[in-house]
Parts: sequence; C-alpha cells; structure tokens
Amino acid sequence: MSINKLVVLGLAVFFSACSSDMFLTHNGNMPSNERIAQLKIGDTKQQVVQTLGAPSSVVSFDQNTWIYMSSSIRRVAFMEPEEVNRDVLTIEFDRDGKVKDIERLTKANGTEIAVNTDATKAQGHEPGFFEKYFGGVGGYSPFPVIDPRNPQ
Repeated sequence: MSINKLVVLGLAVFFSACSSDMFLTHNGNMPSNERIAQLKIGDTKQQVVQTLGAPSSVVSFDQNTWIYMSSSIRRVAFMEPEEVNRDVLTIEFDRDGKVKDIERLTKANGTEIAVNTDATKAQGHEPGFFEKYFGGVGGYSPFPVIDPRNPQ
C-alpha cells in the first residue's frame, strides 16, 4: 500500500470518528407559549412572576426590563459551536411596576453582535520582569507563623 493511500485512509478514519461527536446543549428557560399568551399590558411584576416565573436576567441599568431567554447550541467535534435556536422575551415595566411592553425575538429576527476582542489596559502598577516572575519567591509559608509572645 502506498503512503498516499495510507494518509487518505487515516484522514478518512479520523474525520468519520469525529463526525459522530455532536452535542446539542440547551441554555436558559423560556416559558411556554401558553403562559406567555396570558400576559397583558398592565400586569404587575408579581403577576408576571406568578405566570412566567423568575426572569433569566434583569437589565442592570434598568431594573424595569426583564429578559426571559433560551438558546440551543450544536457542537460538533473540534468545529466552532453553532447557535441553532434562540428565543428572547423582553418585558418592560413602567414606573409603577406595570407591564408597558412585551417583545419577543428569535434567531431569525434577531441581530448578530460581533464580539470585540480588544483588551482594556488596567490602571495602576505595571510589574517589571523580575517582579512579575520572581516577586512571590520566599513569600509562601505552608505553616502559620506563631508569635512566641502571643501564642493563640
């Protein structure tokens, strides 16, 4: 058997073994459509919690926006994960704590957001080479240091 045939056979075995490693994970907890249909403008926060349960998230800058969400992600071997399904329900409350707006988005009508990979430099002391790699030498003590004048 030639070397080329061995390489092709090896690659075929490798890719056929990896192709069966598919995992589908579900994240979040979206209430059923029947429960969502029970919501109406003017419901209180307490009524929403009784109908749908606690939200997946509350917007940190605006405590009057609740988010219920779920998604399904497919992972195949070493390939990049792919989002198969996304369902987001946002509920906005007015100042009196009553439902003002209900909006539902899916993967089809949602927007893909590009993740920014830029790093933000932290303010403060920037350690040099020796401090960074040798600054902790001698600072570790596996046993507590006991003061003989004040044993506890």
